[in-house]
Amino acid sequence: MSEKEEEINTDKDTTQTVKEEVEEVEQVDEISIVEKDSPPVDEEISAVDELETLKEKVVHLEDKYIRVHADFENMSKRLEKEKQSAVAYANELFARDMLPVIDALDAASLLKEGEDIKPEELFEKVKEGINLTVDQFKKSFEKHGIEVVHVDGDFDPNFHNAVMQVDSEDKKSGEILQVFQKGYKIKDRVLRPAMVSTVK
Repeated sequence: MSEKEEEINTDKDTTQTVKEEVEEVEQVDEISIVEKDSPPVDEEISAVDELETLKEKVVHLEDKYIRVHADFENMSKRLEKEKQSAVAYANELFARDMLPVIDALDAASLLKEGEDIKPEELFEKVKEGINLTVDQFKKSFEKHGIEVVHVDGDFDPNFHNAVMQVDSEDKKSGEILQVFQKGYKIKDRVLRPAMVSTVK
């Protein structure tokens, strides 16, 4: 082999060696780049754990929301039912207080003219029964805040209904002269205005 051939072989070997070394360096660089880009195994595990924890929290909060929503719906239904019941039976106490009045009227209707009762006595008994019944009505009304509308003094369109106007020398204009029908109110609300006549 000539010197020139030996040099060429040496150059080839050197070139081959350099190529191999460059390839090794490139591989090492690629490995280090991959290692830098990908998180360490410990970080991957902690991220997975954190994700699982968050998923559990979401499931827990969804469950809590469903329960709270169901409780709210149940409470709304219960309140609506209680409201309907309160409206349906609002007059129960008043109705109970009216029972003795009905009993008194029933007892009065059973009175008959007999041989031993004179018409005057029968009239007095009926009158007494009516008075007792009216008293029972008044007591029940008072108990439930129902009052007679006052008609003394001046006409008040909030509580009185003028059905006629008349002249009067004794009273001033706008004053109530006569009551044709009593008015009633429950607390501050008018149930029925008093029917009155007023002075012109």
